[in-house]
Amino acid sequence: MTMRLLPVLASLLTVFPSASPASDGLPGEGISADNLARHIRTLASDEFEGRAPATAGEAKTVDYISAEFRKAGLVPAGDNGTWTQQVTLVRSEIQGEVNASVTVDGNKRPLVKDEDLAVESLHPDPRVDLRDVPLVFAGYGISAPELDWDDYAGLDVRDKVVVVLVNDPDFESGVGRFGGKAMTYYGRWTYKYEEAARRGAAGALIVHETAPAAYPWATVRNGRNGPQFDIVREDAAGYHLRMRGWIQRTVAERLFADSGFDFETARRAAQQAGFKGHALAGATISIAFDVKHDQVRTRNVAGLLAGSPQAEQTVIVSGHWDSFGVTPNAGPDGDAIINGAVDNATAIASMIELARVFASDKPPRRSLLFLALAAEESGLLGARYYVSRPLRPLPTTAAVINMEMWSPDGPTRDISSWGLGKVSLERSLVEAAARDGRTWSPDDNLEAGLFYRADHFAFAQAGVPAITIGPGMDMLEGGISAGKAARADYFEKRYHQPGDEFDDSWDMRGPVSDTQTVYRLVHAIANSGEWPHWDEGSEFAAERRRSDGERRQPAAAGAPGSE
Repeated sequence: MTMRLLPVLASLLTVFPSASPASDGLPGEGISADNLARHIRTLASDEFEGRAPATAGEAKTVDYISAEFRKAGLVPAGDNGTWTQQVTLVRSEIQGEVNASVTVDGNKRPLVKDEDLAVESLHPDPRVDLRDVPLVFAGYGISAPELDWDDYAGLDVRDKVVVVLVNDPDFESGVGRFGGKAMTYYGRWTYKYEEAARRGAAGALIVHETAPAAYPWATVRNGRNGPQFDIVREDAAGYHLRMRGWIQRTVAERLFADSGFDFETARRAAQQAGFKGHALAGATISIAFDVKHDQVRTRNVAGLLAGSPQAEQTVIVSGHWDSFGVTPNAGPDGDAIINGAVDNATAIASMIELARVFASDKPPRRSLLFLALAAEESGLLGARYYVSRPLRPLPTTAAVINMEMWSPDGPTRDISSWGLGKVSLERSLVEAAARDGRTWSPDDNLEAGLFYRADHFAFAQAGVPAITIGPGMDMLEGGISAGKAARADYFEKRYHQPGDEFDDSWDMRGPVSDTQTVYRLVHAIANSGEWPHWDEGSEFAAERRRSDGERRQPAAAGAPGSE
């Protein structure tokens, strides 16, 4: 998740031998820094046009990954003996201008797209045309009966536009019914839109604040300036709001003030149990824009290394190949391509290299499915599609090991995973890291809700033990403070922006070490007779238990597992 901080000195290899990209115990001469750099350089090049789904950039990306899987020694595992699984999506794209304004007590004020608000629509109507629609403040937009919390209690929002806050009510205090700093799914923007739609609202606007959102306004803006995607839904008109989007906090502050409220006071009130939502007195919004809808196909790329003798059992190694393509918001240098080098060409490079290393050795006991997933940035859509139409049965999928955003800043003493998944795979990762003299660091930014923002979450919802692994932050040069500074710099200046580019000065020792640790983890699971499992109290354990009868222990277990 981080970018370069300090020049790389060759002498560090001797000063910090534990970080050297050793191939100890790995076949195929181990993980190659040159191979990783070559894959990232190619996938994140301008030639690939930012790897957006359903573009020429996708075609180049899919062809490249398929060819590299073949070279690595995998066999096609997609539809009808091909390398790909076709994923049908609905593409929605704003056409022309967005005209928006708010009116309070007869005083009309325009809202400027990209500066004041960022909007989109996945509703099937070809035009959004909301005129003088009342605005209602619904706190955090959460209805959680199990926590005795309902921001919509007594609130009529049908055919109105709700204004809601990002994250959970506990974000600032760190204590409360929502688990403190750790974001729940109720804090995700996707949930807030879904709940507003269930309540019959015409639209929803989330107030952006960088800290609780965990990303700056540029990320919000860029994410909504290109086409939006969704899986095909028969109930799309009811499932989706007519309009959804974000507004800047400064816009919300003025809107509340014009309506006779203090935004900060209202925000604080929404953090308390028993909060009651309310209309923004005399305030309405008008917003109009055209939307083009069509169906497109994107593709997951799938390559298989068959196991023996537990070939029917599967370990999935995954990562998403997509980025955001070309944005109308070019950087200061005129660059408009969001190349997605860290996010997530790094993981695809690791996947290809892992395939090569595993294929150069004797087959593992369980089969390995290398799965490069599409449309993660559009809502984990490639993963959700796979889960609905799995290429290999989910009940006998032992685990999903998903990778995200390796750091080119330099090696770390640790490796991390996203969120607290309450899954045995976290303990397995501890053991895998220890094999290389490293440690596992739990996610120290639980308020960012990363557990719900990566492809493994779609598999978790289906009950499959799943984890997303990312880089650690305890840098050999500079420690944790340096790692945190580099991560913050990346998220501010490059995340989902044209600056996320590959540079030949990248320190590849970090990605090498992290990929090697992933190898250790996958190897242990793939050669185990045990099944990874959700821990007691996990919200995904019950779904997994439904398929317990479809998993059997082999007559003779293989190498000791780590579950």
